[in-house]
Amino acid sequence: MDTSALLTVLAFERPPIDWHAVAPELTLLAVGALLTILDVVLLERGRKFMAAAAGLGLLLPLIPILTLAVDGTNRSMFGGAFVVDEFALLMKALFLVSGYIVVLLSTNYIAEGDFWESEYYGLLISSLMGMVLMASARDLVTIFVALELLSIPAYLLAGWRKRSLEGNEAGMKYFLMGVFASAIMLYGMSLLYGVAGDTRLAEIGEAVGRGDSLPIVTLGVVFTLIGFAFKVSAVPFHTWAPDTYQGAPTPITAFLAVASKTAGFVALLQLVYVGFYGRDDVYGPMFWVLALLTMTVGNLIALRQTNIVRLFAYSGVAQAGYMLAALAVAGEVGDTALQAISTYLVFYAAMNLGAFAVIIAVARKTRSGHTQSYGGLFEYAPGLAVSMGVFLFSLAGIPPFGGWYAKLAVFKVTVEADTWIGYSLAIAVAVNSVIALYYYANIARQMFMNPVPDGDTTPIKVPFSLAAAVAITVIATVGLGVLPNLVAEITEVSLLAAGG
Repeated sequence: MDTSALLTVLAFERPPIDWHAVAPELTLLAVGALLTILDVVLLERGRKFMAAAAGLGLLLPLIPILTLAVDGTNRSMFGGAFVVDEFALLMKALFLVSGYIVVLLSTNYIAEGDFWESEYYGLLISSLMGMVLMASARDLVTIFVALELLSIPAYLLAGWRKRSLEGNEAGMKYFLMGVFASAIMLYGMSLLYGVAGDTRLAEIGEAVGRGDSLPIVTLGVVFTLIGFAFKVSAVPFHTWAPDTYQGAPTPITAFLAVASKTAGFVALLQLVYVGFYGRDDVYGPMFWVLALLTMTVGNLIALRQTNIVRLFAYSGVAQAGYMLAALAVAGEVGDTALQAISTYLVFYAAMNLGAFAVIIAVARKTRSGHTQSYGGLFEYAPGLAVSMGVFLFSLAGIPPFGGWYAKLAVFKVTVEADTWIGYSLAIAVAVNSVIALYYYANIARQMFMNPVPDGDTTPIKVPFSLAAAVAITVIATVGLGVLPNLVAEITEVSLLAAGG
C-alpha cells in the first residue's frame, strides 16, 4: 500500500452510528438474507416456508419501532441525513403492516400459480426496505437511493406474470415511465445541490428560503416534485397506473396502490416541510393544479370503467388528488396538513388493501375482473359482499367508516388555509366526493341488488390467509372510523422542527 492510500485509510473516521435507530432496517435486511439462504439451501422444498417466513419477518421490525416510539427521543445520524422521529416511525410501521397484509394476499395467489416463490418475497422485502429507509431520509442522496431500492424490485414484480402479454406490458410501462420520472427528478436535485452546495434537506431549505424568486430554484423545486408526482400517480403523470395495475399480479397491484403510493407521499412531505417550506409560492400553485387535475380526471375516468382493477386504479388516482389538496396549503397551515395527510394514508391503506383482498377472493371463483361479475355476490358470499360494501363506502367518505374522517381532515385543512387556493380545493374535494360515490355505489348495487350473472351460487372458498387479510382491514376501517381520535393521536406528528 503506497503512502497516500495509507494516509487515506488512517484519516478515515467512521461516523457514529446509533444501532437502535437503524434496528428496523437491519432487521428487515436480516429477514431478506434469511429468505435468500432458505432459497439456496432448500430450493424447491423451501416454497412452503417462504410466505410464513416473509410474513413473520415483516412483523419483527415492528419490535424496534415500538421500543423507539416508547423511548420518544428524536435521533439523527450522518449530519442529519438519516432521522428517526415520530413521523418516520409512523410511516415505517404503516409500510410494514401494509407489507404483511400484501403477504397474506399473496400466499395462495403465488403458491397456486407457476411462480418461484423465493424471488417474489425477496423482491417484496427489498422494495419494503427502500420504503422503510425513505421514512428516515432527509438527504437528496438518501432519498434517491431509497426511491430506487423500492422501485427496481417493484418494476420486476409488476411484470411477474411473464407468460402474459398484459403482465409484460405492465412491467415495461412502469419501468419506462419510472426511469423517465427519475431522470427529471435527478435533474431537479442537481439544480438544488448547485444552489445550496449541500444535499441535506435542512441545508437546502435554508438556501432556498434565503433566495428570491430565482428561476433555477423554481426549476429545481418543480422538477424534483415531478419525480414523486409520478410515484403517487398524479395527473398528468398517472398514465402508467391503469395498465400496470391491470397487468400486474393483483397482490402487487395492492402493493403499488398502497405502499408505493405512501412512499411517494412520504418523500413529498419531507421535501416540502424540510427542504422547500419557505417556497410555498412555488409548490403551492403547483400542487393546486395537480390536486384539481388528479381528483377530477381520476373520478371522471373511473365512471366509465367496467374492469374493477382499472376502476380502482383511477379511484387511487383520485384519492391521491385529495391528499395533494392538503399539501397545496401546507405553507399556510403548517403541520396540520402533514397530520391530515398522515391520517389519510392510514385509512387509505386499510380500505384499499381490504378492497383488493375481496377482489382476489371473488376472482378465485368468477375468474373475471368485470364489474358485472359482482352481480348477486351477497347471495353466495355475504361476508365478502358486506366487507366490500364497507370498503367502498369508506372510500366514498360515508360515516361511520374510516374514510369519512380522512376526507373531513383534508376538507378542514383546506378551509383553515383561508386562501383562494384552499377554498377552491375544498369545493373540489366536496364535488369529487359526490362523483366518486356514484361508481362506488354502482358496485354495491351490483352486489346487493342485481342477480348472479351465470346463476351459479356456489359459495366461495376463501383461504385462511385471505380471510385474515379481509378481517384485519374491515376491523381497521370500521374501528378507526368509529374511534377517529385514536388515529388523530397517532398521526399528531411534525416535520417542521427537522427543517429548523
